[in-house]
Amino acid sequence: MEIEAYIIDPKDNVATLFLQNGKANTSVTLPVDGKPTTIVLLNDVPYAHKFAIRPIRKGEQVLKYGYSIGTATEDIKPGHHVHIHNTESNRGRGDLAAAGKKAEVAK
Repeated sequence: MEIEAYIIDPKDNVATLFLQNGKANTSVTLPVDGKPTTIVLLNDVPYAHKFAIRPIRKGEQVLKYGYSIGTATEDIKPGHHVHIHNTESNRGRGDLAAAGKKAEVAK
């Protein structure tokens, strides 16, 4: 069975699995930067979860919908599951608002 995943915006550095779980060592082919690109999942990824399609360095923004949805707390390789274990959300962060900071938005 072919694994389906979607990239929502061309600026995104993650894709989302659609309707099925992804097992480690499974290949997923997606259009990354306009070219069909095969990414091997490096660990199990539950359906509806994200995986990196480009390298994301610690401290960089995780982009979905063309906007930042969080900050990488460690380096993330293409194919790695992207979730709360390696990303800190920047949405609904009252501590950032109290400090007068704003979550960065991709341009």
